[in-house]
Amino acid sequence: MEKNREGGERGMLLDGLRDSMPVYVKELVAGGVAGGFAKTMVAPLERVKILFQTRKAEFQSIGLLGSFRKIAKTEGVLGFYRGNGASVARIVPYAALHYMAYEQYRRWIILNFPDIRRGPVLDLMAGSFAGGTAVLFTYPLDLVRTKLAYQVVGSTKLNIKGIVHAEQAYRGILDCFSKTYREAGVRGLYRGGAPALYGIFPYSGLKFYFYEEMKSHVPEKHKKDITVKLACGSVAGLLGQTLTYPLDVVRRQMQVQRLSASHIGDVKGTMETLVSIAQTQGWKQLFSGLSINYLKVVPSVAIGFTVYDIMKSWLQVPSRDDNLIEVVTNKRNSQPSSLHS
Repeated sequence: MEKNREGGERGMLLDGLRDSMPVYVKELVAGGVAGGFAKTMVAPLERVKILFQTRKAEFQSIGLLGSFRKIAKTEGVLGFYRGNGASVARIVPYAALHYMAYEQYRRWIILNFPDIRRGPVLDLMAGSFAGGTAVLFTYPLDLVRTKLAYQVVGSTKLNIKGIVHAEQAYRGILDCFSKTYREAGVRGLYRGGAPALYGIFPYSGLKFYFYEEMKSHVPEKHKKDITVKLACGSVAGLLGQTLTYPLDVVRRQMQVQRLSASHIGDVKGTMETLVSIAQTQGWKQLFSGLSINYLKVVPSVAIGFTVYDIMKSWLQVPSRDDNLIEVVTNKRNSQPSSLHS
């Protein structure tokens, strides 16, 4: 009886906390949970993808299954999650900002540009701006995640030419942050940020565009089905990622340039890196790891969108139209009437 009473009180407390949250805070929470959950589910594939993109000689030659076996043999199960702490530390605020900014930009565009029709084009614009905002605020964490994932335990024994080993190893997130900052200051923490922005604007916009466009064709009675949301999210991530993937490869290689002996003293910009990869490694390298990325993006984006919608429902976030009506009403009420003037 006592336990039931405590459980009831705890439930009432949670309900009261949920009801007192502003809408944008609920969207932040929903986005953060969705991002963290989705990223952890696909962490092993993310690790292998980064190694494909940055350690071509060492991993591409042995393929996907060979790479999984190599990591398991040299680093154990935890090796698949190397850099995942930094990844989750980045993705939680990134996803929270991304989803919340998307909703806020969408409302702002509708309120300030009423001539723009509601639909996929609106989602494309709001999604693009939201992606850029999220990247600007969280990019250093992405840089740290990549550097940590780039490190391979036991690679010193392989004696592969052009790879710097233990002397530049990072012991963790804070150690990587401090060393990167000491090496190049704030600019170093945003190394590779330009291609990240070039890529995120179209990718984020296209992702929301495709997701909302496909959902709009789903019959009303099936819109809340989890399988439908997973399917829409999968296709949205797949199409958006394919069109912007080469910039993701450029970003990864720029992030680890200082860790490679062949690049010391030869730090390049976005276009230089793009051209250099095509000339020295072949144009196929610009799509290196794309097949792995398909395996990662399909569940990641699908899970992200689905968990976000579920969290919004649990947090009782009002529908976009209802919330917009409330914002417009509050805006009108806050303005003095012409009679009073």
